[in-house]
Amino acid sequence: MKPFARFRKSEEELLFMSPRFVYPLTSNQIIGLAKDRFEPTVIIDRQTEKVVEYANIYKDKDGFWLGNVVVAPEYRGQGASQYLIQVMMDKAKNLLKLEQLKLVCHNTNSRGLAFYSKLGFKPYDLKSVFIGQTKLITILMSKELH
Repeated sequence: MKPFARFRKSEEELLFMSPRFVYPLTSNQIIGLAKDRFEPTVIIDRQTEKVVEYANIYKDKDGFWLGNVVVAPEYRGQGASQYLIQVMMDKAKNLLKLEQLKLVCHNTNSRGLAFYSKLGFKPYDLKSVFIGQTKLITILMSKELH
């Protein structure tokens, strides 16, 4: 099995990761998207040598954004996500010299919203987006990097 294929078990979860991906997720989709990203980061379990997490940072006219956060299901709820986000915030601050990092979380991802809030990300705007025929509300969040 390819390393990223086991991360997302449903089309809805894949949507949380990126509306540009097509279910089922493949390594080639990740590699294609990473070409336009900063600090694509893979976390590997040292004991099993399996890829367990991935994230990157991207830039647009509104700033720098945490993107494509994905954690293998069997590592969720064990602190792995918090570790990954801390690594990405450290890279944003220390390598990219950013003062702020933003992210987008869909309104249907209540678990993600609670998690990012716990890490200090604060909502600052809402946007309506259509993904196919589905209308979603995206919650824009940011965190100052001190």
